[in-house]
Amino acid sequence: MKAIVINEYGSKDVLQEQEFEKPTPKDGQVIVKVHATSINPIDWKLREGYLKDMVPFDFPIILGWDAAGVIDEVGEGVTDFQVGDKVFARPELTNRGTYAEYTAIDAHLLAKIPDNVSFEEAAATPLTALTAYQCLFEHGNVKEGDKVLVHAGSGGVGSFAIQLAKNAGAYVATTCSTKNVDLVKDLGADEVIDYTKENFEEVLSDYDFVLDTLGGEIQEKSYQILKSGGELATVASPPQEEKVNKHEVKAFFVWLEPKGEQLKQIAKQMEEGKLKVIIGHHFPLTQKGLQDAHELSETHHAKGKIVINVI
Repeated sequence: MKAIVINEYGSKDVLQEQEFEKPTPKDGQVIVKVHATSINPIDWKLREGYLKDMVPFDFPIILGWDAAGVIDEVGEGVTDFQVGDKVFARPELTNRGTYAEYTAIDAHLLAKIPDNVSFEEAAATPLTALTAYQCLFEHGNVKEGDKVLVHAGSGGVGSFAIQLAKNAGAYVATTCSTKNVDLVKDLGADEVIDYTKENFEEVLSDYDFVLDTLGGEIQEKSYQILKSGGELATVASPPQEEKVNKHEVKAFFVWLEPKGEQLKQIAKQMEEGKLKVIIGHHFPLTQKGLQDAHELSETHHAKGKIVINVI
C-alpha cells in the first residue's frame, strides 16, 4: 500500500511517500480501506519532534489519527462490524497512523458513518469532535443554561464545541476574526467576539465554562471571566496552579482518549442534522499534498478542517 511517512523528525520536507505492506488485523481489530483522513496539530507537532519524549515512536512513522473508510478485513473476536461497513474512528496513537491506503483500528473505537455523512465529513470529525466532547462533558460539566466561552470557534475543535454546547442547551460565546463571524453565528454561537476589534475579557463575565485552544495570555485572561467555581478545559498548555487558585476556579489539561461510544453519540447528532462539519481545504494523499497540508495547518489560520482524500 501507499503511505506518507517520516523517517526522521524535522520540517514538512521529511514527509515522504513510501510503499508499505498492508496491515493484517490482530484480535479485536479491523482493517479499514481509508477513503479520507484529516490533519490535526498533533501531526506536525509530532513530525517536528516536539512530542518525542511523550510519544517515543520508532521510525518509520505514519502520521495521522483520523480515519474514514470501509472495513476490508475483520480480525478474531469482532462481532459488531463486518466487511463492507462504512466506519470512522480516531485510532490509538501508534506509529502506524492514517496517512495510508489501509490502517488497522481496534473495533471498540469505531462508529458507523451515517448515510447522510460523506467520507470527507466523517474523516474531519473524530479527533476534534471527541476533544470538544471530552472537554465539555467529561472533564467539564457543561449543562443546560450554562454560559460557555469557546475560543477560536472557527477552528476544528472550536466549531464542534460551539455546536455540542448549544445542543446541550448552553449559552455560547466564541472568539474569532472578522472573516469568520458569519460562520460561527451559523454554527449557533449566541455571542461573537471579533478579537481584531475587542477584548473578550472586557466584554464577558460570570461564565461557567471556558474551552481554551490557544493557551498563553488567552488562557490567563480566561480565568477573569469565570465565576467562582467555574471551569476551564485547555488543550493548549497545562494550567498554572497559582493562577487557578487565585481566581477560585477549576482547570483541566485535556489529552484526548479515543472512545468509540462517545463517537457513536457524535455520529447520532450528525445523523440528526445537529452537527455540521466545516471543511476548509482538501489535499491528495501524495508527498506534496501532505507537505502543503502541514504547511497550512502550521499557520493556525486554516478555516475548519483540512481533509486528505485517499480515494
